[in-house]
This record gives sequence, structure tokens and C-alpha cells, in this order.
Amino acid sequence: MTFEVPAHGGKPASRIRQKNEETILKAAEDEFARHGYKGTSMNTIAQNAGLPKANLHYYFTNKLGLYVAVLSNIIELWDSTFNTLTAEDDPAEALTRYIRAKMEFSRRQPQASRIFAMEVISGGECLSEYFNQDYRAWFQGRAAVFQAWIDAGKMDPVDPVHLIFLLWGSTQHYADFATQICRVSGRSKLTKQDMEDAGNNLIRIILKGCGLTPSV
Repeated sequence: MTFEVPAHGGKPASRIRQKNEETILKAAEDEFARHGYKGTSMNTIAQNAGLPKANLHYYFTNKLGLYVAVLSNIIELWDSTFNTLTAEDDPAEALTRYIRAKMEFSRRQPQASRIFAMEVISGGECLSEYFNQDYRAWFQGRAAVFQAWIDAGKMDPVDPVHLIFLLWGSTQHYADFATQICRVSGRSKLTKQDMEDAGNNLIRIILKGCGLTPSV
């Protein structure tokens, strides 16, 4: 599944362009996560990126295009872990890889996950074009793989759609609600080991719920 970014496209980015875009996207991610879309200004993003505002507009013509680019990055990463899923895969191995990958995204890019969550909670207006028929077809294709595993007797008969929702919600929870988790557990922040332990626990619970044997 590909999410087109209006400000991008065409020839592959040069090294300088790629570096500047990464710097801008990181600054934008920080601001959108802290202040939301409406509370963020292109001027502040430019200042935090250490670039003139004119340079910022050279790479991203407007705030919406930049906001969509930030959302696009995390969505493409999440979806890429599911793109190659096939009925021939071993479900225990595939689900284990997916959970571990999603937990690593939550550890390394928690702010992007929170921006996505805020956008969806607020109605997902900026994602309306993304959640289209193509996306639904992509989603149904993932669910069909789960159903094929069930039909082949590789896993217990669970609802594929709700299983995907469970995978999404449980893994992204550790990014979106890290503050709550830290306060309840008495931690100042979630470490890499914390995330690995949480991921292993999710693998055991989810796989066993699907009638599969986890390797962790």
C-alpha cells in the first residue's frame, strides 16, 4: 500500500535533498506531536530545522503537505511489514515478525504514532484520501491471508478483521500511551528492554489465542 505525498514524486531525491527533508520531517514531527496540526506553524518548524522558511516551502509547499508527509512515513513503515504476507507463510513466524517490527516502530518513532492517533481520533480528515477503496482492498487482502491459514487448519478460527485490529492497537499502545505506562509502572521512560519484554508478552498472548505455539 502506497500513500502518495503531494510535495514529493518524480526523480529520486539527491543526498542533500534527502538530508534536508529528513531534518524537516523530524522537526515537523516534534511540533505536530507537541501542538497538533492547528497549533503548529511552518515558521516554528523552519526554526527548529535550522532552515530559512523559504527553504522549507521549497521542499514542502504548505503545512498540509508536510503534515501528510509525516503521516505517510509511519503508515508506509507499518504497512510494509504486512505487504509480503502470504497464505504459504507459517502463521506463528509471520505474526511474531510483525509484532516485533511494530513494537520496534513504536520504540523508535513514538511521536509519529501519536500524531497518527491524534489525527484518527479527531476524525481523520487529512487521511480521507488514504482510507479509500484501494486501502480497503489492501486490508481485505491481509484478512484473506489470515482466513486462508484458518481454512488450512494452521490456526484456530478467529475473526481475521478483529485480529488485525488487535495487532494494530496492542503494538501502537506502547507509543501512544507511553506516558500512562511509565506513570503506572514507575518508570521515567520505556527502555529498549521494556519494549522487547512487552513485545514478547504480546507474542505469547496473541499467538496462544490463535492456537499457535510461540517461540519466545
